[in-house]
Amino acid sequence: MKAALIRKYGQDQLEMITVPMPQLGDQDVLVKIHAASINPIDLKTKDGNLKMLLKYHLPLILGSDFAGTIEQVGVKVTRFKVGDQVYGRVQKNRIGTFAEWIAVSQADIARKPANLTFEQAAAIPLVGLTSYQALFDVMKIKRGDKLLIQAGSGGIGTIAIQLAKLAGAYVATTTSSKNAAFVKQLGADEVIDYHKVRFDEVLSDYDDVFDTLGGKQLERAFSIVKPGGKVVSLSGLPNGAFAKSYGLPKWKLWLFKLATVNLSRLEKKSGIAYHFLFMKPSGSQLAILTKLIEQEKIRPIIDRIFEFDDIQAAFNYSQSHRARGKIVVQMIADK
Repeated sequence: MKAALIRKYGQDQLEMITVPMPQLGDQDVLVKIHAASINPIDLKTKDGNLKMLLKYHLPLILGSDFAGTIEQVGVKVTRFKVGDQVYGRVQKNRIGTFAEWIAVSQADIARKPANLTFEQAAAIPLVGLTSYQALFDVMKIKRGDKLLIQAGSGGIGTIAIQLAKLAGAYVATTTSSKNAAFVKQLGADEVIDYHKVRFDEVLSDYDDVFDTLGGKQLERAFSIVKPGGKVVSLSGLPNGAFAKSYGLPKWKLWLFKLATVNLSRLEKKSGIAYHFLFMKPSGSQLAILTKLIEQEKIRPIIDRIFEFDDIQAAFNYSQSHRARGKIVVQMIADK
């Protein structure tokens, strides 16, 4: 099959080559991929920025989520059959959706929303599950909560805003002025133009912050959250608590503790909990999102669709950080 891969970390250009078909486990399905989406984790993996968390053997096919059609099932598969249209986010040790086929566990997929194209469906799994787990598993948001979602016009932000509003939260978000009307259409109650003002100068007494930026933006988040609240980050550094829950060796646990000493101080000083989120694939949670999509309560936002042969252009566009919503790679033209 045709696949896009890297042979070394930091490689600028993806290499498109022919590789062997994936092997099918007893609990796996073989999916003919129609579309996949590009996510920040793909760029971080390519550049070697996740080597402390994820150990891969090179060469490595990139890509984390997809939509497609099942063409073969393992001997112990009971939830799906050949011909089913599905979507999902593969386990971190089984990435490789920038290819024509993928073998994936039946536990990590769900049936594609009937009202979406394959391209639209491919834009959902990673950002949808990440947002769902941040808002409901970690923050446990409820009606009336005040929540800041950073970078509201990005892939994560566009879904997180919709889910948070569905739960009845008051949502503030940061974006540029050109995207202000767009994020308000998604449901944002308050929009901060980060070019003109710092969010921590105008917001206060919030229950939670969903951070997608890291760095100084993450540190400033603690100043707007009231004691007992949470700051959940995708882009900050993993802390000791995460390292322990993730089962990392002790030397990495101590290393992450040392690297996040400033965040730990902010936690203790403010009485606010910091959570580094590394999303877990979940077919059952994806099925919940499917229902919401089919009920037209949430919808995917796609900036651009690139053909598979143009995947390098898709990566280049993703690195520009100008996308509004998701960037999708099309393997097979939707019918």
